[in-house]
Amino acid sequence: MIRLDRKSGFTLIELVMVIVILGILSAIAIPKFADLTTQAKISAGKGGLGAIRSAVAIEYAKSATSGTVAFPSAITTDLFADGLIPKNALNNSTSVGAVTVAPSASATSADGWWYISASGRAGAYSDGTQDTSTW
Repeated sequence: MIRLDRKSGFTLIELVMVIVILGILSAIAIPKFADLTTQAKISAGKGGLGAIRSAVAIEYAKSATSGTVAFPSAITTDLFADGLIPKNALNNSTSVGAVTVAPSASATSADGWWYISASGRAGAYSDGTQDTSTW
C-alpha cells in the first residue's frame, strides 16, 4: 500500500544553495555577454563596410569597362542589389557622408559611413568607443 501522508520538498538550505550558485553563474556570465554584444556590433559593422567597398569596386570596374575610369560620385541605394545601404551597427545609421579626408578612427557622426569619392575610400564612423581605422 502507498502512503500519501509523507511530505516531500526542498529544505531551506537546498533552496539557498541553488540561489547562491545561480548568483555566482550570473556574475560570471553577464560580463561575458556584454563583451559578446560589442564584438557582434564590430563584426556586423565590418560586414557592412565590406559590402560598401564591394559596391564601390563593382561600380569602378563597370566604369573601367565602359572606357571612363571613375569611382562612384556618391554611395547610393542604386549600388546595392537589395536597394539598401547597410547599417553601421555601432551607431545604427545607414547614411553615408561625403568627406575629403578620412576622419579619425574614433570619430562620431550622425552618418554611419564616410566616403571619399576621389579615391573610392570608404570607412565607418565609430560610436566613440571603438577604433575603426583597422576595418
